[in-house]
Amino acid sequence: MAFPKTRLRRLRATHELRGLVRETRLDAAELVYPMFVAHGLDRREPIEAMPGVDRLSIAHAVAEAGEAAELGIPAVLLFGLPAVKDEEGSGAWDDEGIVQLATRAIKEAHPELIVVTDLCLCEYTSHGHCGVVREDGNVDNDATLELLARTAASQARAGADVIAPSDMMDGRVGFIRGVLDEDGHTDTPILAYSAKFASAFYGPFREAADSAPAFGDRRGYQMDPANGSEAVREARLDVEEGADIVMVKPALPYLDLIRRIKDDTGMPVAAYNVSGEYAMVKAAAAAGYLDERATVLETLTSIRRAGADIVITYHAKDAARWLR
Repeated sequence: MAFPKTRLRRLRATHELRGLVRETRLDAAELVYPMFVAHGLDRREPIEAMPGVDRLSIAHAVAEAGEAAELGIPAVLLFGLPAVKDEEGSGAWDDEGIVQLATRAIKEAHPELIVVTDLCLCEYTSHGHCGVVREDGNVDNDATLELLARTAASQARAGADVIAPSDMMDGRVGFIRGVLDEDGHTDTPILAYSAKFASAFYGPFREAADSAPAFGDRRGYQMDPANGSEAVREARLDVEEGADIVMVKPALPYLDLIRRIKDDTGMPVAAYNVSGEYAMVKAAAAAGYLDERATVLETLTSIRRAGADIVITYHAKDAARWLR
């Protein structure tokens, strides 16, 4: 059956306008650049599993943050590698800890740059789990909340603009919000890792942050990849507890949940394009199987198209350059 002439004209017009009217545009202003800062390091230390990403001294972190800012990236996300680890992860809430020192240095050098601090204990505990471990080997949720809140207050005092709890303990957003408010940080927002899955895509990160569990795994507190409905419920609960932004992590295997959570909560949504996603593209590009630039920009656009307002990605600097 032939199309009516009016329909054909609309099709032609739509085709001609396709290059001018796009639903989703990718911009450096929507990206966050993660960085690993290590105590006692005086150089850049390449991370083998993540080509192009280094562990940084504080001085190098300041320089790296400045480079990101010059490229139009508005925020960095800090992960810390302490000098010493212990059972409770006490380096996390040390006011002279690595993330606190790096935050002060970056804010002093680049006051307009947003510093987001990851809030978890796994990089600081000798056992590599995200909280206090009981004698039976399980994480004590309620005991962990106290330590997380202590860490959040310390990070906020150091000048963190946004606190990002990634531990996945129940009730932690409300508990942290209460302690931040009591400590006078009522205007410090919380970016909650609301739907953080027990994923196979975190392997390179655990090398980078030296945070692999010494025993067991994190399935007891991270989420089942098959349970999308639970992810939506968890995001809704975090909003009710006071989260200002909710996150889905990883990004690419969970694009459907980015959209569901965006539609369900109506809140700003962040998505973490995690280390395994980054490493796969880098490896395929190095082997000549993929065009790195085209693949990265398509990937980040798809995450934005799914509903993410913010994309946390190790590709941020390269993407910002290419977008220019």
